[in-house]
Amino acid sequence: MPKSKLPWLIACLTILAPNIAWAGGGEGGHAVITNIAMCMVAASAFGFLMKITKQPLLLGYILAGVLIGPIGLQFITDESEILTVAEIGLILLLFMIGLEIDLKKMLSAGRLVIVTGAVQFPICVGLGYLIFNGVSSLGIQVGSGTYGTLYAALAIGISSTMIVVKLLYDKMELDTLPGRITIGILVFQDLWAIIVLAIQPNLSNPEILGILGTFGKGALLVGLALGCTKYVLPRVFRSVAKIPELMLVISLGWCFLVCLVAANPKVGLSMEMGALIAGITMATFPYNVDVIAKVISIRDFFITLFFVALGMQIPVPEASILGIAGIIVVSALAVRTIGVFLVLYVVKAGHRTSLLTTINLCQISEFTLVILSIGVGYGHIEKETMTSVIWAFSGLAVGSTYLVSFSHQLQRGISKILTKVGLKDLADTNEEERKERERPIVLLGFFRVASAFMDEVSRKYPALLEDILVVDFNPEVRAQLQKMGVPCVYGDLGSIDTLHHAEIGHAEVVLCTIPDAMLKGISNEKLVGIVHELCPNAQVITIAESPKKTDALYKSGADFVVQPNLEAGSSLVSAVQAALIGNTQDIRERAQEELEERNEILG
Repeated sequence: MPKSKLPWLIACLTILAPNIAWAGGGEGGHAVITNIAMCMVAASAFGFLMKITKQPLLLGYILAGVLIGPIGLQFITDESEILTVAEIGLILLLFMIGLEIDLKKMLSAGRLVIVTGAVQFPICVGLGYLIFNGVSSLGIQVGSGTYGTLYAALAIGISSTMIVVKLLYDKMELDTLPGRITIGILVFQDLWAIIVLAIQPNLSNPEILGILGTFGKGALLVGLALGCTKYVLPRVFRSVAKIPELMLVISLGWCFLVCLVAANPKVGLSMEMGALIAGITMATFPYNVDVIAKVISIRDFFITLFFVALGMQIPVPEASILGIAGIIVVSALAVRTIGVFLVLYVVKAGHRTSLLTTINLCQISEFTLVILSIGVGYGHIEKETMTSVIWAFSGLAVGSTYLVSFSHQLQRGISKILTKVGLKDLADTNEEERKERERPIVLLGFFRVASAFMDEVSRKYPALLEDILVVDFNPEVRAQLQKMGVPCVYGDLGSIDTLHHAEIGHAEVVLCTIPDAMLKGISNEKLVGIVHELCPNAQVITIAESPKKTDALYKSGADFVVQPNLEAGSSLVSAVQAALIGNTQDIRERAQEELEERNEILG
């Protein structure tokens, strides 16, 4: 850390600490607000510390929880209230996961997802059970209680959806082949977790009918949700598509409606599963990119609370507990290597896809903590088992942020070692990214100038249409563009996250054709800066209404600025000159002929 920043940070924490301690005396509803405030202050301080020391933000949030929690300064000793709020973050995250899951794309990976997803959990749990029994024979008990060993094995069979998706989301790798396989396996893991939860109440005598009933209700909910998204929601969304704020509200309303139905005792699913179903059923909507961009800031607030609350749950370390946690960590990494890497390798995924997917899935799931907590309540295991798993979960949560961040470097190094020891790379076409051909020309916004540009291209340079992508929120425009074979991503240019998740980084030319007077929440000058950040190799062409704005845009980095008023002025001069010699009929006829040829989208 730079020496100049360290004293400043220490001074801030010194000033904040007594105020945080004083604020901890709230009662009732005020106590919840106070606790949230303390969590956010601590998370901000440690987040800043992680930023300047170039460490994962996740680590900072967990450390913030440790600091203000029961084993730290004890500003908060009952984290249950924070966990309640943080659960909303988990619901929003799963909703966004669903929005990101294109089932067609996910299943396009075929056997890679289906085979691995189906066998990974049983393999990992089975191997974990054998390992822990072997360790127990040496006098080290991993998991205490009647079913302690089984629960410890279950813990290393499921990866953390929250951590994995956040890390891949930040790296923009959710839509890569390893990313899609990772998400597919996580979905299968959720299904396995549902089976475990269905069996758990009667572990000694599982009720098959109860399990089948749970799956039947889940299938029925999915069917009803798909029906609504096919016949009802499209009409609703089309009617409000030009009001981005209402789009967000209706999207969240749909999410929580499905959550409430899923959580109904007669259905018997969790709200989290309902959020995932709501997202998946909306994933094919043209509006999902914009919904994701708007939900992300809300989600990040609640997820921050989730990880701070996780830090508060970390118990006081004991040597024996930490030793068992270490065994669980090593076992988890070992069984994932067999249950994920070897399975993918056998089905010919190749080194790259197999290794990256394995690295992505190297944590223990927060879902596991729920299963173990229920197990403690049923008397299946003792609390010490859960304590060991919490430490293992925390260690892998922190460690995986580094592993995933440097996954490509690790993959290349491990791949070389595997090749040297005789495990040849079996990469085939599945290892290549199956994305649509990236289009080099991106139009940000679509109004009169863009409409004229598209008409000119379609009439004189039709081959160029295959190179164009449009970002706009007008559903009528989108429908017309689709007829021309031009993809249109629904998005609000006023949201930076929309542009980020529209994945325009490959663009070679970006056109910003909406004048400042019509832009809301952003200007062309700001757009130029954002585009240069997102598309470092792109030439940026934009529009200005005056010479002063033109000059400002050039200074902000625009490569070329179109001035419609300048073009209009030039046309007026030609018209006046023709009028002075009584020759307006010729230029009018030429203009009318050209007008008849034009067929603009915004006619």
